Amino acid sequence: MTISEKNFNKIFNGFLILIAIAMIFRKPCTLLIILFAVFNLIFIKKLNYSKQSLALILLIASPLVLEIIMFWNNDSFAKGLKSLEKYSSLLVFPLFILGNYQRIQFLKILRYYSVTTTIIMLFFFIRFIIYFPELIHKYINGIDLWEMGYEFSNSIGIHAPALNMHLAFVSICSLYFVFESFRLNEKWILRLSNIILFILSFFFVLFVNTRMALFNALIGFVLVFFGEVMRKYNLKKVLGTMAVLAITLGGVLFFFVQSNPYMKEKYSSVTFAHMDKIGKLDEIEHPEAKVFNSLVTRVSIWKSGWELAEKNLIFGVGASDGKPELVKYFKQTNQQFLAKYKFQTHNQFLDFLIKFGILGTLVVVLYIFTIGYLGLSLKSAIVFSFFFLFFTSNLTDDFLLRFDGIAFSGLWMAIFGSYWLQQKLLLIKSSQSF
Repeated sequence: MTISEKNFNKIFNGFLILIAIAMIFRKPCTLLIILFAVFNLIFIKKLNYSKQSLALILLIASPLVLEIIMFWNNDSFAKGLKSLEKYSSLLVFPLFILGNYQRIQFLKILRYYSVTTTIIMLFFFIRFIIYFPELIHKYINGIDLWEMGYEFSNSIGIHAPALNMHLAFVSICSLYFVFESFRLNEKWILRLSNIILFILSFFFVLFVNTRMALFNALIGFVLVFFGEVMRKYNLKKVLGTMAVLAITLGGVLFFFVQSNPYMKEKYSSVTFAHMDKIGKLDEIEHPEAKVFNSLVTRVSIWKSGWELAEKNLIFGVGASDGKPELVKYFKQTNQQFLAKYKFQTHNQFLDFLIKFGILGTLVVVLYIFTIGYLGLSLKSAIVFSFFFLFFTSNLTDDFLLRFDGIAFSGLWMAIFGSYWLQQKLLLIKSSQSF
């Protein structure tokens, strides 16, 4: 089968845009990944690898490689195979994206991804208002404000922290394109549309209202501001931009907090309540109502997880046995609340330590900090913001257990890696021309 280079590039980048947008919808995204793999297998002769791209492929696929190496340690062959299958996208993405790294249209993919995802969220938000008026009524009247973001995420079919991790990155990208529209001196209608899209994207982060995503979005805004604005503009423009950004973010935050007073409680007393009860949650009356999402619950889980990991530091307990062994340990240590709800580790570094031993934690560190290296090497605020977002998210959750974390990180790592290889190639060409 033959295809022109122009059409191949369009289809290839189109696949990446669609996969990025569909990442919050597991089944459609899985189908797109399969079609993407088939498409690249048909045109396999177009793949071209360098030593650097092969090294990046190995780094991105490292969690999958670890699963394969440690497969023998699973108690159940079927469960081990199921665990292994989750990481298949970490082979597909680096092989085919880095094999076509010169074709990647980095900023175009980011723009389509951020704009389309924001529009899709707007559609689901309007749908939520129409189909769940009783929840909106409760929200307006200040009743059960804590449940709103989770109910909205459930209406889409995704866990709230996972959805908000995606939305935080979308919001960071949207802010970048606001600055770009001013830098390129685009028409006022394009500037205004970029500002509106940014405000909408940030509103959805606030609406889903998970703590780490909001924190990461704000840090990402700071990184984009200092990385993209202070580096490219004079002091007068920097100060003006800072003032506009502060007023915009402050205004959105003010009006949202005014309509959602639970935010003040959630980010203060709720988060840090009962810290004297670490490992003793059953002493709290009705812990489900008081500390289900509090820091004390996370720390209690981490304490038990570390104690379990210490007993299996060399090889771990096995990929498919991490959660069952942790729940068993909750029961052995008479922690009924944690055992009842079968909590996962909520820390990816600790999760891999329990499953694979010391090697597991080393692989997670290598995997995540590769993104940080790419961001620093590229001097890209967006790439480094993604690293910070994914790193901190995995300190309080375990996104390399879920499709929306595995595929999400694998896709963007391969795209970032391709962009990094492009810049390396440009440097080589420019040095040869002198």
